[in-house]
Amino acid sequence: MRIRSLALATTVAGALVASTFSVSAQHADTKMADATRAVCVFIPTKSGAGVSGHVTFTKVDKGTRVQAEITGLAPGKHGFHIHEFGDASSPDGKAAGGHFNPKGATHGDPSKTAPRHLGDLGNIEADASGKATYDMVDPDLPLSGPMSILGHGVVIHEKADDFGQPVGNAGGRVAVGVIGVAKGN
Repeated sequence: MRIRSLALATTVAGALVASTFSVSAQHADTKMADATRAVCVFIPTKSGAGVSGHVTFTKVDKGTRVQAEITGLAPGKHGFHIHEFGDASSPDGKAAGGHFNPKGATHGDPSKTAPRHLGDLGNIEADASGKATYDMVDPDLPLSGPMSILGHGVVIHEKADDFGQPVGNAGGRVAVGVIGVAKGN
């Protein structure tokens, strides 16, 4: 009798846990599908000691507004890209993979009309004090759907993106972060 009671208790507990995870997963999917704002907080890589900042992605009428504030950069231009993986675990930032490119396009300049990797954001330029800001509306960056940028990494590179092939020759990675759903406006 004790074995049957234990088996029944285990079955009931398992069903409760499974239903809790199912409800949580459904709730998470709803949040992701309804996302109107996302944020990425940068972590410096081993070669980017002192780099910090964040980037926000906000759904607007004409696409997604990308706004960034970064400090601690060397003066000048730095490649600024969304990468394949939301993995900031490696000291060199390479765990984030390559540029996010779900359409298989060639690397390009987001200010041009030519095809580009979805993750190509161009350059962010730091002033003499190492501060950089970025503000652009990108018509192609979705916060939901199969090509959503949520969960992907954002990388700031050590050098300027020259828009050459295959990935812009921007050098090493000085900061990396992961794009996550942010609390609404």
